[in-house]
Amino acid sequence: MARLPKKTDQPQTTTQALGSLLKSARDIMRKDKGLNGDLDRLPMLTWIMFLKFLDDLELQREAESALAGKRFRPAIEPPYRWRDWAASPQGITGDELLAFINQDECTRPDGTRGPGLFAYLRRLTSSNGDDRRDVIATVFSGVQNRMVSGYLLRDVINKVAGIHFTATSELHTLGALYETMLREMRDAAGDSGEFYTPRPVVRFMVTVADPRLGETVLDPASGTGGFLVESYNHMAGQVKTVADRRTLQERSLFGCEPKNLPYLLCQMNLLLHGLDAPRIDPGNALRFKLTEIGEKDRVDMIVTNPPFGGEEEKGIQGNFPDDKQTAETALLFLQLIMRKLRRQATPMGRPARAAVVVPNGTLFGDGVCARIKEQLLKEFNLHTIVRLPNGVFSPYTGIPTNLLFFDRSGSTREIWYYEHPLPEGRKNYTKTQPIRFEEFATCVAWWGKREENDRAWKVPVEEIIKYNGEGRLASVNLDIKNPRGKADVAHLPPEQLVESILEKERRITAIVGRIKALIEKPSLGNSNE
Repeated sequence: MARLPKKTDQPQTTTQALGSLLKSARDIMRKDKGLNGDLDRLPMLTWIMFLKFLDDLELQREAESALAGKRFRPAIEPPYRWRDWAASPQGITGDELLAFINQDECTRPDGTRGPGLFAYLRRLTSSNGDDRRDVIATVFSGVQNRMVSGYLLRDVINKVAGIHFTATSELHTLGALYETMLREMRDAAGDSGEFYTPRPVVRFMVTVADPRLGETVLDPASGTGGFLVESYNHMAGQVKTVADRRTLQERSLFGCEPKNLPYLLCQMNLLLHGLDAPRIDPGNALRFKLTEIGEKDRVDMIVTNPPFGGEEEKGIQGNFPDDKQTAETALLFLQLIMRKLRRQATPMGRPARAAVVVPNGTLFGDGVCARIKEQLLKEFNLHTIVRLPNGVFSPYTGIPTNLLFFDRSGSTREIWYYEHPLPEGRKNYTKTQPIRFEEFATCVAWWGKREENDRAWKVPVEEIIKYNGEGRLASVNLDIKNPRGKADVAHLPPEQLVESILEKERRITAIVGRIKALIEKPSLGNSNE
């Protein structure tokens, strides 16, 4: 029998090579008894990659400083740099490696006694205006090494050592691979996971909000950094000069994320997409008194999906006006966003603007919610509400959601509504059949050339804000249905839902009464015979 010609190995592309490398690292982690699923594995892989990334960056900056004849001050000193303990495949391993990483004091790789790696990193403080050390300290304040085998940990480190973070092609590929891993981790978390905004929704919001180079962009609820990554990508295409690049890198993007794990993942996500020094505030964005936020604290654009369904403590609620205090996190964030938008035109001559994801309840809520919406309509131009269909945020939440777009161009006179349709033949989006960016193409085309159609309609503000006979606010109902669409009971406000049910019951009672009358008539006639 003739032998088949021997297959020759095809050279792997960057995507294949890096994908294989990361898969190998995760496969090694699966063998460790201290890790339980992707919820443990991705954070582990992230802090290891973070230290390798940092050392690659430091080596590059050190070389640049030497060429320029300048003194270089490293963010991490020996023997704690990646090159000192991790770079060599024959470096420390087993219990010695675990002791160096975990213990407050240990024998270090250079043979001297001193703080362990995490202990050292957590104590770093910035100097000479370089805040890299503060970022590192914040990142590692919430990081734990959960691997119990120092030998398996060494194997993972050796895999990560094969990544070249200073290679542009690898960095671009890693950004995409990392986003895939973030999605997998959120899927593994289920209902307990961080709320995830689908990338197509993020991209649509950033596309129509259109951040321009020279403007400042903020996400006060950054999570893992999706909105900031998309904004960075959008603005990167506008870079033409070295000065433009410096503007993008240093003065354009800002975030806020108080939880340790999302903060670490956000930093890594932005670094992998090309932002050299992400400016992410590790505190709660709501911690400042609203009235103390002045023009110097304001930004040109806010794009965000603030947490909803959560409740804030009394101390945080006290930062807001007495008549607008609430435990509902989404409503507090809406007030913060309104306060943080610059009052003057942006450097590009455009009004400061916001694109915000809100739950359906915000549209029809009364009381404090109505007062906040009244302020929004009087002080801002809420020009567009995009109504998203069922399942867009599946499997993370089933709550119906909307996208608000408003700016500082004046008060609201009318609101355009756009009802995003489901694909033909679909009843909802699912985890396996999610929304795609291409499905927003019709809305993006409509955005600049607006006219009413089966999916778009406009409503004058007088039909939305209602006052009673004494001139007091009665309601602010933004939950306006498509006049050309089918009624969707799932989206009705509670009072309309109750009224709809009662009306159906009255109709059923009337029908039953008529049927009963028809049945009884013959029986009465028969008895008279």
